[in-house]
Amino acid sequence: MAVGAVFAVVAGVAPASAAGSDPLAAPPKVHGPEAQVSIMAGSRPVSGSAPSAGPKFTKSGTQWRVIAPEAVLRNTVTDADGDKSTLTFEVWTVKADGTPNTKVKLTDANPYGVLVSPYTASGSLASVKVDYGVLKPRTQYMFHTNAFDGSLYETNWSPWTKFTIEPYVTFPVAQSTSGIDPVAQTTVEFTRTDPDGSATIALPSAASEPTLSDFAKDDCSKPDKQDRRVCFTLDKSSKDKAKRSKAPKPGKTRETRQTFTDASAAAAEGSPTPGGNDAVDLVDWCTNAADGLDYMNRTEACLKDLGEGELYFFDSDPQKPAIGRGTFLFEQRMKTYRNKSESGSDFAEFDQQLVIIPTYIDPALQGVTMKWDVASSCSSCDVAPIQWTDDGANPTAGAHWSYDPTSDYSGRWGTVVTRWTGTGKEQIDLDWSITASVDASNSLDATAEFGSSGIDAVRELAPRCDDITRGAVTPGCVFPFFRPTFTVDTNLYPAAGAYYWLMQERMPDHAGSKKWDSLLHYLGPDTTVKNPSTGAAWSSDDSRKVVCPTTWSKHPADPIVGSTDCDEYAPASTHESGGFPGGINQVTDGSKCAQLYTDWAFNGVGDGSTSFGLFADTRTATNGPTGSERCGRAAIDSAQNQGAFSKLQPSVWRLLDKDGFFVDTPGFNHCSGTTTTCIWRKS
Repeated sequence: MAVGAVFAVVAGVAPASAAGSDPLAAPPKVHGPEAQVSIMAGSRPVSGSAPSAGPKFTKSGTQWRVIAPEAVLRNTVTDADGDKSTLTFEVWTVKADGTPNTKVKLTDANPYGVLVSPYTASGSLASVKVDYGVLKPRTQYMFHTNAFDGSLYETNWSPWTKFTIEPYVTFPVAQSTSGIDPVAQTTVEFTRTDPDGSATIALPSAASEPTLSDFAKDDCSKPDKQDRRVCFTLDKSSKDKAKRSKAPKPGKTRETRQTFTDASAAAAEGSPTPGGNDAVDLVDWCTNAADGLDYMNRTEACLKDLGEGELYFFDSDPQKPAIGRGTFLFEQRMKTYRNKSESGSDFAEFDQQLVIIPTYIDPALQGVTMKWDVASSCSSCDVAPIQWTDDGANPTAGAHWSYDPTSDYSGRWGTVVTRWTGTGKEQIDLDWSITASVDASNSLDATAEFGSSGIDAVRELAPRCDDITRGAVTPGCVFPFFRPTFTVDTNLYPAAGAYYWLMQERMPDHAGSKKWDSLLHYLGPDTTVKNPSTGAAWSSDDSRKVVCPTTWSKHPADPIVGSTDCDEYAPASTHESGGFPGGINQVTDGSKCAQLYTDWAFNGVGDGSTSFGLFADTRTATNGPTGSERCGRAAIDSAQNQGAFSKLQPSVWRLLDKDGFFVDTPGFNHCSGTTTTCIWRKS
């Protein structure tokens, strides 16, 4: 402190009059008059030239973006004498031309309405925190500072700096109507992990005719009495090579853009199934899916990239071309039923269908018969005989075609029904092959492998059947490989949707985000994790109590916000919840999560889409969320908190423990990140 600082405040001296409405007026003598001795002997303190506002003390353009109504204003202060000093902070609103407009009364603690920092060491940052409710969100402010070292005042103000309290996200009042279907799904394209077994022959080019020596032994029959053989292979169509090169990697998926019409198939450079129609197709939309790709959803699979079958008939000379050949297109369908209302059965059921379309049969073959072989790992299944029909849904005696030069050959549609009669749950691995024979010899047949339901690590086409799904009154089956998307209705629940979107953007694992391809995993009734206190299976209530205990207190908010609840993300019903023991995001308590809350944010401008906002709750983490938090805890409108996930019913997708799913927030997907405020859009 400068010499004579003890005289800094003289008893009985009245304070100077309050500053008026002139932003250029001299700084107020908040601490009283200067001591005369100090004026003669001391050095005046100096404010820094770069005042800042936060949290998080980051600029958006030329102004500071503040993420909480309790703005923290700061500036450096130095004193040549090394004295500790304090800063006075004065805040004004801003005119359209960028100049000061109206002075803001920050406190009643002094007649000037300014805030004064504690004393701080020379060269350090001095700061003040504005009380909640003093500053309005989405209103531009500017402030400057003036220093005092206990004896002397800085003679001028620091440079101005501008700031605005900007929420992470803004959104309107909940809409009264919405067209969003939270459980609607988009069919995906995928690539099989085990598409075929022995059918791996690389046939000669079209310019040459294959001979028996070109084929692997396993692809051909044993010789008949006349030393003739048939060879049967399955190969991918060369015309779909370019399309296949752009398909997802094996075990991965991509939402299709097709609408499953003739036009969409053509747009995808494909064609519908020849002869296909709703009367025969097990999966009605599959007929019009473009060939050369495979598709699926939670209950159906449409395999249109099985390939083309080549059947060759050879005589005894291995170096001679075939004496006859036949070519065939193959497709496959699979359909699971989630409950009795879909299957009509008291048991869980899934059906399979093979489509065979002859494209050429040489007269030397006289005719061709195909036998479909289906192998299963099921321990408790009742498998019905395969039923075959033609394109007109007329029953046929198997898959057989006699040589007929006068007309096109009709396809054959073979369907097999499997009913699961077990208890608990079972995922069923499948394996397929086709055995071909010719009428020209009653002892020749060759088999081509069609692959399996997938490698052990993926099992993309292995249906799972169960009788333990929550809310399901009858057994059912699904494809657990397909990860459904729950779409938060951001029209009806904009506050909740804003919060989930923000957490997906900021959490290290981006839990549930389709953008980041990061799944949530359901906490099902079959979990093996136990509550150590009760010995019962760990539940969503157990997780919720960790993140949102009864001791949680909500942040103050404008009364217009109404009732709010503690809402956690990731959801308590998932393994990614901060409360789930041993999970990737486990925390000891909810204070370790990102703290957020909903508040009124309307500044009188706009269409109402910015009426409310999501702000940082800085009562504990004074600088707001860091982005490294593994979970979120927010005060969200009670009705929205309770309604946003109300349609995530496990029975809809037969969700069991560790089943993956995404959460989509369409009203905010247009936003590229969190560096600027994301503004809701109606979906």
